Amino acid sequence: MPKIIAVCNQKGGTGKTTTSINLAVYLAVEGYRVLLIDSDPQGNSTSGLGVDKNSIEKSLYHVLINHEEIKGVILETKIGNLSLVPSNIDLIGAEVELVEEQEREVRLKQALQKILGDFDHIIIDCPPSLGLLTLNSLVAATSVIIPVQCEYYALEGLGQLTKTINLIKENLNPVLEIEGVLLTMADFRTNLTTEVINETRNFFGDRVFETIVPRSIRLSEAPGFGKSIYEYDKNSIGAQKYGALAKEVLGTKDQGIAEPVDRDVPRTTTSLKQGPVEAEGIMEPGDPASPVSQ
Repeated sequence: MPKIIAVCNQKGGTGKTTTSINLAVYLAVEGYRVLLIDSDPQGNSTSGLGVDKNSIEKSLYHVLINHEEIKGVILETKIGNLSLVPSNIDLIGAEVELVEEQEREVRLKQALQKILGDFDHIIIDCPPSLGLLTLNSLVAATSVIIPVQCEYYALEGLGQLTKTINLIKENLNPVLEIEGVLLTMADFRTNLTTEVINETRNFFGDRVFETIVPRSIRLSEAPGFGKSIYEYDKNSIGAQKYGALAKEVLGTKDQGIAEPVDRDVPRTTTSLKQGPVEAEGIMEPGDPASPVSQ
């Protein structure tokens, strides 16, 4: 039985997709068979791995609505051991079409049953909402990672999210647990970041990951080139932090990071040159080099 992790927060801009992509890549780099499921109609996990979301023939939509076999939707990626269930704007229709369907909340869980033996880890990138797509993801998952941005209002809505997780655990998925809370976009020059870190740790206790992901230019740039941070700049502070996160998830945080096996996969890829730059990279106290120069 693989570990199935939903990366979830109903607030937008918390780093869900960045975390989903880079956690999946680093788990694959460690030699585990990993499936990344893009459950967000924006399709950013799809394009972030270099797949043209406007050219895919089948996506998660076809699995949820048309009962397509998920094996027929899975794409290989350039990273060895990493596969993808892509998504695009078609998935918006699934929210509406599922409303009248029987067992609508277990569609994804049912679809995954036939491939559980094919993967060691399944990562699900959830949309920024608590609708039916997120519900399907949480029902299918064994645990949840909650990214929390180190900004004002960061904790707003977390009470509702944890309540939703508990309701799903009680009624639909008794094995669901919080894998951990990941603090993202930290700027250690500000008192606000320290306050958010302290408040989050007071609220969630030891369920907060030790790894804290800082703001980083490289993390912001990488999706514009259809690459994970490992492919784009594996020596950057963002790469180091997501490598450390993978170690925490695996329980092997004191070991080094392996080299990946690349696949030369024939498919359409994005060649975007733009990409939103969120801020200057800010190093965590004690980090050897400033991300600004990375």
